[in-house]
Amino acid sequence: MKRSALLSLASAAAVAVPLVAPMAQPIKVGYPMILSGPGALFGEPSLKGAQMYVDEVNAKGGVLGRKIELIGRDTKGNADEAVRVVRDMILRDDVQFVVGTLTSAEGPAVSPIAKENKVVFIAPITKTDQLTAPENLHPYVFRSASTTTIEGRSAAEIVAKWNVKRVATMSPDYAYGQDATKAFVEHLKKIKPDTEIVDQQWPKLGEADYTPFINAQMGKKPDAVFSSLWGGHFVTFAKQAVPLGYFKSLDMKFIGAGEAGSIESARAMGPDYPIGIWSNSYDVFDWPAGPPAHKEYITRLKAYTKAEYPSSWPITGYISMQFLVEGIKKANSLDSDKVAKALLDLSIDTPIGKQTLRAKDHQANRGQFWGKMKMDPKYPFAVMDELTYIDPAPFMD
Repeated sequence: MKRSALLSLASAAAVAVPLVAPMAQPIKVGYPMILSGPGALFGEPSLKGAQMYVDEVNAKGGVLGRKIELIGRDTKGNADEAVRVVRDMILRDDVQFVVGTLTSAEGPAVSPIAKENKVVFIAPITKTDQLTAPENLHPYVFRSASTTTIEGRSAAEIVAKWNVKRVATMSPDYAYGQDATKAFVEHLKKIKPDTEIVDQQWPKLGEADYTPFINAQMGKKPDAVFSSLWGGHFVTFAKQAVPLGYFKSLDMKFIGAGEAGSIESARAMGPDYPIGIWSNSYDVFDWPAGPPAHKEYITRLKAYTKAEYPSSWPITGYISMQFLVEGIKKANSLDSDKVAKALLDLSIDTPIGKQTLRAKDHQANRGQFWGKMKMDPKYPFAVMDELTYIDPAPFMD
């Protein structure tokens, strides 16, 4: 009897085992990003923001019954390396979607790989207009970042209000720097026709010695300067420019795009930051007029990163992953073709407000924060004053 009972139980167990549903495979998302060198100042927190959103989604059960697995890889800020990394993630790691790249050389280099493999690719940071220009646009490429046109024209709107006529530029000599500067110059001349561009300096990306460029520009005696030096590149430039009296010679009429006002740049310079210049940032932790959703996001970010003053760059990864997840939900599928179609004109509620990926150019209506840098006794680094989030709608076409 005992043996029969045991055999019956064993048979029942054998029948029951196949009825237990196997655990669903995770949704793999590749996140190629600069994680070393000067660009890591922005790349690492961007990846962290993406991971924060993934953790929040996974804690609620994932999407379509599956958890998300985020796979980060270092592109080293090099286009060839970014291509190699993305190919490897698609072929070896079997990623189903790609979100990432930082520089304006990486994004356009990775885009054809996404097209070739029919994999949705969302760029959270890359700004060059070339990424989604009509001749380069395809069904699988999208951008949740701002663009060089939006950034350059926003800066021009600010400079146009200054009492200046002789304007110069100081930007890195590659796609992002060239495109942002071109947008700035063209828009400034349009809205302030009496402006004269008296000098344009083009240091190479990653330049170690900016002294010759600084001295040459000071010799032209501009009234104001637009720059798109970013990350560690801006920090290196500013540290060399301050002792030469560069910013004082301009009466601080310097506007630094490329997120020169981000907490990463401000914290890296500490008391050496050139107080009084204007600059921008993707996010700020102290947005007094911000919506409740932003305040809640900052509270969660502080807890997640264990940072009293959280980075301004996690939001780039956070919002890009929001778009991807909402696209998957809308498509009710992991098929890239269906998700790509679902992303067209998709609107989501982000921590900074509603954002939409336009169907016409696969571009989000993403603006940035701009302000005049000041020291505040509450913080050990420079922060933005006269803070404003500039709506990009007037500059997108």
